[in-house]
Formats: sequence, C-alpha cells, structure tokens
Amino acid sequence: MDQKTPADEITSRRRRRAPKKMRAQPLYQQVDNIIRRRLIENVWKPGEAIPSEMQLAAELNVSQGTVRKALNDLVAENLLYRRQGLGTFVSEHTERRALFLFFSIVGSDGARLLPESRVLNCVEDVATKAEAERLELEPDDEVVRFHRVRFFNDIATIAETITLPLEHFPGFGTEVDPPNNLFRFYQSVYGITVAKADEQLAAVSASEEEALLLGIDTGSPLLEIDRIARMLDGRPVEWRVSHCDTRNYHYVAERG
Repeated sequence: MDQKTPADEITSRRRRRAPKKMRAQPLYQQVDNIIRRRLIENVWKPGEAIPSEMQLAAELNVSQGTVRKALNDLVAENLLYRRQGLGTFVSEHTERRALFLFFSIVGSDGARLLPESRVLNCVEDVATKAEAERLELEPDDEVVRFHRVRFFNDIATIAETITLPLEHFPGFGTEVDPPNNLFRFYQSVYGITVAKADEQLAAVSASEEEALLLGIDTGSPLLEIDRIARMLDGRPVEWRVSHCDTRNYHYVAERG
C-alpha cells in the first residue's frame, strides 16, 4: 500500500469531495494552512530557513505565485521573515521582536526599553474559574501562576500576574526559573511560539501591596493591561495582567 507523501497534501484535497465552505477556500489559503501547521509542529525551527518558493510549489503541486502569496501573509504576521538573497526564515522571539511587537510601554520621550524583571513567587495550582475561562481550560486543569515586578532604569514600574497552562510548561518555575524575556523562552525551551496577543485596557487603583512594590500611594491610578497571548494555532497560552505606573511612561499603539 502506497504511503501518502507531503506532496499529496493539497492534491488529495482536490480529489475528495469537501464541504462547500472548504471547497471555496482559496488555494493560497490552503498552502498557508499547511505551512502554518508545519510551524506549529516545529518542522522548521526558529531561525531556520524554510524551503524556497520553487521547492514548496513543486512539493505541493501549486504555482510559485500561490506559494508567494501565502508566504507574504505569514511574513506580514511576523511568523516568517525574508533575508535578501538568502531566503525566508522562521521568526525568532529576540529582544528586539519582543520590544516592538509585544510591548507597548514607552518613555515619555518615546524611547523603547525592555524592562528587567524580578519574580516574587511562582506556584503550580488548580486554575481558578477566571483562569480557566481566559485560558480555555477545564475546571480541574492545573496552571503555573507567578507574580513579578518590572523595572525601568532600576525603578519599579509594573506589577504583573502571569498564568500559564501547566500542560504546556512542565517544570516551569520549579525546575526552570522564569527569565526576563518570556516569549523567547517559551519558544526556545518549550517549542511554543506566541503569534499574537489580544489586549484590554482599564484604569485601576493601586492596592496596598502594589503601592508598596511600586513605591506609590495606595489608591494611585495605574494602567491595567489585560492580555491573552496565543499560539500559532490560536489557542491561548498565557494570561498576563499588568498594572503600570505611567507617570513617566505611556502606552503606545501603532496603526497601519
């Protein structure tokens, strides 16, 4: 019996009678789905070059233009990047990428600086109702939950609570200490790439504990950033609530 090869991934779909919605899916989107699945499965590691457009087109039995359109979308999402004359590579969570794509607090002068961090505590626990809802977990699933303070120029500025599904991060915080750049750590140690994040903003008042940590008065205004980070397949992988002292800093969102 012949074994199905990767080259049959698209052509076999053409032969099968698919639901109307699937049949209407553009061919480049089907190619996008295949490449995205390979990124999820770490077929190509962060920093590695993927096959050329010509190679992928031949393998998947589509035109080179179809492959290019799919790759363009993945580059636009910062999942891949191109190097002139060298090819297309899998993006890595470098300090610079974390700073410009996933961190929106900047100095009053517009300067960007990735803050340093100090972890206060880290525990494994059964998910609370809120954690289970936000991370799309079952009620009895376990999580890793830790608190940390972030510093700009040695000044405590942000108090954070971060929750992770334990199933994706075994040993995190017990066998492995949380580093400063978490997204790069998730990728390099656990093979989990954060592709995007959804944020909600609110104004809150500093609790007594936060006031002590940040050196401010209890009840002082803080900016709350409530963020869900998602993996390549869209599943939530981190819930982070940051309370920021913005007296000397601003939240910046770039559009377009």
